[in-house]
Amino acid sequence: MPHSFRLPPLPDLPIVAALPALREALATHPRVVLEAPPGAGKTTVVPLELLAAAWRAPEQKILVLEPRQLAARAAAARLAQLLGEPVGRTVGYRVRLDSQVSAATRIEVITEGILTRMLQDDPALEDVACVVFDEFHERSLNADLGLALALDAQAVLRPELRILLMSATLEAQRLGQWLPAPVVSSAGFLFPIDTHYLDPRRAGALPTKPSERLAELVPAQVRAALAAHPGDVLVFLPGVADLQRIDRKLGDSLPPATDLHLLHGELPLEAQQAALRPAAAGRRKVILATSIAETSLTIEGVRVVIDGGFARVPRFVARTGFTTLETVPVAQAAADQRRGRAGRLAPGTCYRLWTEAEHYQLPAHRPPEIHTADLSGLVLELALWGTHDPSSLRWLDAPPAAAVAQARELLLRLGALEIKNDKLKVKNELLDSTTTDNQLIFNSEFLIFNSTAHGRQLAKLGLPPRLGHLVVRGTALGHGAAATALAALLAERDLLRWATPHDPRPLPPDLRLRLEALASGRPPLAGLALHHATLQRVRDVARHLHGRLGQARTTTADAAVLTQAPVGLLAALAYPDRLAQREAPDRLRLVTGQRVSLRTEDVDPQARFFAVAYLAGTAAAPRATLAAPIDLEELEAGFAEQISTTEEVRYDATAQRVVGRRVRRLGALLLAESVIGQPDAALVAQALTSYLQESGLGKLNWTAGARQLQQRLAFLHQLQSDAQWPAFDDEALLADLPAWLGPHLAGLKSLDQVQRLDLTEPLLARLPGGWAQRQELDRLAPAALEVPSGSHITLDYSDPAAPVLAVKLQELFGLTETPAVAAGRVPLLLHLLSPGGRPAQVTRDLRSFWEKGYFEVRKDLKGKYPRHPWPDKPMEHIPTRLTKRRLGTS
Repeated sequence: MPHSFRLPPLPDLPIVAALPALREALATHPRVVLEAPPGAGKTTVVPLELLAAAWRAPEQKILVLEPRQLAARAAAARLAQLLGEPVGRTVGYRVRLDSQVSAATRIEVITEGILTRMLQDDPALEDVACVVFDEFHERSLNADLGLALALDAQAVLRPELRILLMSATLEAQRLGQWLPAPVVSSAGFLFPIDTHYLDPRRAGALPTKPSERLAELVPAQVRAALAAHPGDVLVFLPGVADLQRIDRKLGDSLPPATDLHLLHGELPLEAQQAALRPAAAGRRKVILATSIAETSLTIEGVRVVIDGGFARVPRFVARTGFTTLETVPVAQAAADQRRGRAGRLAPGTCYRLWTEAEHYQLPAHRPPEIHTADLSGLVLELALWGTHDPSSLRWLDAPPAAAVAQARELLLRLGALEIKNDKLKVKNELLDSTTTDNQLIFNSEFLIFNSTAHGRQLAKLGLPPRLGHLVVRGTALGHGAAATALAALLAERDLLRWATPHDPRPLPPDLRLRLEALASGRPPLAGLALHHATLQRVRDVARHLHGRLGQARTTTADAAVLTQAPVGLLAALAYPDRLAQREAPDRLRLVTGQRVSLRTEDVDPQARFFAVAYLAGTAAAPRATLAAPIDLEELEAGFAEQISTTEEVRYDATAQRVVGRRVRRLGALLLAESVIGQPDAALVAQALTSYLQESGLGKLNWTAGARQLQQRLAFLHQLQSDAQWPAFDDEALLADLPAWLGPHLAGLKSLDQVQRLDLTEPLLARLPGGWAQRQELDRLAPAALEVPSGSHITLDYSDPAAPVLAVKLQELFGLTETPAVAAGRVPLLLHLLSPGGRPAQVTRDLRSFWEKGYFEVRKDLKGKYPRHPWPDKPMEHIPTRLTKRRLGTS
């Protein structure tokens, strides 16, 4: 062994039996998967085992990743205890805003996001021997990103770097095949756990809303569990509001000598540690916890778990760009994790507040966060890593393309990314055999998205890109203290609440109230109260951010600095896609065009424009929950590059004429407008065309000649549908309206003028063949046909499959062949009319009519029209449109 570290006596945990196999696997493979169910002791034992490994140089560290700060601190404390040392010597931890490490530290327990920062600073991780991904089954976004970067570093820079994935419930064989890596398995629980499900009859009578269901079930179940079982009780609830609701309902109804604790990530460290410490002698504990207590924590004394069956998860909707928290049923794997808390130190009991039948309908695993999260931070980190195409890295589940595209769009808008090459340039570089630039990495679209200096600055702040942009740009504008304070507020939970616990009203949405409360430390309005722990957390984060920027210390309690800052402008820096304009007292229109609800009188009843920070509700009916007014002057100055001035000309149906205005817009927001006296003629024609496309061709002057011309052209298209004879039906004409009618609208301003326009020439001008094709039209589909009597009869092309010649039968005497069009290819459908103009016969075979049908018609009509000729031999008679007297016959 190249160093003197010796393992301390290890606790008697199931994982110990798997250590020889784990040692052998890590000695011969750079990647290993360790499958260890809850209670096996992997977090407690494995890091110490790795510290003694022969492949670790004495100066090298073991990094242990935990999904939450509470778990990281607790794991470090337990490992240091086994070594008999304080935290910060051999074992330390590093979390956001807090660390306990020293030069002697060789095991660093860190939260997952910190690994990304370490890799960006030192891609080779030269002083690290092994990276341990604990609780990898949770599949957080940071864990997936950290693993992708670590695998890339291992493949390119550090093949000897060990990567160990430890998981309680993930499908280990799938993970082992994907890496690839050997899979080492450990035994499960030390102690049996008795599991109880909800009675189906009881379940059927419960409310369906999770908060109401839990409020009815949990207090009674807690009291029953305390009466029936020894030890402490751990209750899993979806969110902080549920913890507080159950806390109020339990109130003073717990048995004597029973302490009630809340456990969630927003509590002060002291309150978290109090929930984790064993109960004092002679006392018991009830811990109401969120999913923070699912993994990595052994809460001594817990013998009973009550699982509410729900979790709060973020959902990012790529279509809208909104992230909301949803309460969803827990996955089976997470339920097993929760159940395992009851059997860590002794036999236990688990009460699941759902039926056994419902349990088997739960999803096996929760979806990985990479499928449901905003990926702007991930895409920025990939750009910093030099990866322009996410598919070039190895992912257990690849980032969704739509979310990646939306993240890039946001980062480009924030100035954190830039497009290095366009498609043509990059394609030429690909074809150039002399290109040797190793920095050119191409994606399928031949675009390179590089991080900018601004993007690199954002990443170092450890904030989501939106909030990092707010801090950096806000500081550059001279509002550093307010920018860091606002970013801290938006990064944490709302510090305001109603003073009356059961008040159902939504909190005031005015973002300025939060800065006022932060500055003064007092509720800004009567009836409101403060979350003091959140207040302190926000102040700590703001001070940390101010320090990271290298700014002189400015107290966030300086009311003049915070309350006089342009809050709307600062919020808009973080959420430029959520700038909004008042449309109604309870509705805003976002710069994207989407509408959201907001009672503007709750923010500023006089304001026209707002910056929306938070949205809740659903994608179909979002509502603004945090917003601030922003002045027009601030919009003009802060977003000048995105503001456009254009002439908008449209047809006003009320005035029945075209009107024009000059408008300034920021996206969908109308900043200013003025009337144009003489709009551009091309825009006028375009406005008339747009109106006609919306209203339909019926608004045009369709004379009989124009309609017949359309029908003749439609006939030829059906006969010979190629480019020479394009479609002329209403749908085709409407779609192509600007091309064929637009040029003829020049100089017109009203619908009345348009309706006096003869459509014949515009329709003919649509033919591609010019004058020659017009002559061909008259030859193939003539408007009228001369019949034997000398009359010119207009043809009816309304049915392009059967053009009609409607003519008095006497005018066709002597004609034996049926007239045809299309150069004789299409015989006309003859409507043979009586002298009174009524149809007497319909035929396509004139000769057959004269030979047979004529005599039946003559028998019926001769008595009615005795003055007209009815010869015995119609094929030999003189064709006429006259009576017998006028013909000079009897």
